[in-house]
Amino acid sequence: MEQFKGSIAILGSGNIGVSLAKGLVKAGYAQPAQISLTRRSSHGLAALAEQGYATGTDNAAVTAQADIVVLAVLPQQLNGLLDQIRPAVDTGNGKQVFISVASGVSCADIRSKLGENVQVVRAMPNTAIAIGQSMTCVASDNASKENVAEVVRMFETVGSVVTINEDLMTSATALCACGIAFFLRAIRAASQGGVEIGFHADEALKMAVQTAKGAADLLLQMASHPEQEIDKVTSPKGCTIAGLNEMEHNGFSSSLIKGIKLSAVKAGALYTKE
Repeated sequence: MEQFKGSIAILGSGNIGVSLAKGLVKAGYAQPAQISLTRRSSHGLAALAEQGYATGTDNAAVTAQADIVVLAVLPQQLNGLLDQIRPAVDTGNGKQVFISVASGVSCADIRSKLGENVQVVRAMPNTAIAIGQSMTCVASDNASKENVAEVVRMFETVGSVVTINEDLMTSATALCACGIAFFLRAIRAASQGGVEIGFHADEALKMAVQTAKGAADLLLQMASHPEQEIDKVTSPKGCTIAGLNEMEHNGFSSSLIKGIKLSAVKAGALYTKE
């Protein structure tokens, strides 16, 4: 991968920020010295400092030096962070790019705090970023094509990326970020079923996890539709269709759909503009 020439600041280096930093380095996108990581307490960044990353607690100072600034704090913490860094933002030439991973916060919300000419791109990864398997959705309402492409390139180091319209970002949060928990709960339930029919808990979990992984990989690698693969497993009067229909009678698909819809509503209401 062609190496990025500039400097990157990741403000609020929790799980997502640190995973992104490590992914960028692992993929050869950047060297640790090009990446500044901040946290309210620098104590938690000591191990990263030893690996060559620049670390600190002064958000404004690293913002002033950065070409790309990743805002990786919770929505409830974002306004305080934007107030801190506003004096350090280069609002004149639009060269700085700000990437926000805060749920429910629009590009316009961020520009209203930092300046109308600031280039803002939203990115919504999920926790599988920790193993380089994130599903990240990217959107912007004003950033240049080049800057959006650069953000896509960054997040491709930690998984798959889809560029979407900004009005779909809260929906993306529900389907991809919250969605991790929904699929995990389905796997957990399958393992509990396995225990009830005779397996030890550790065996049942391993079997459920690998079966779920196989199902996902089938769709990814065969580029097929779930129903196509389901048809291959369901024989007339068979055990698979009996189990599937029992689950559907109890609302399996509809409960998942309803959960995703409610999560999307909640995701849009996490941030207050004041």
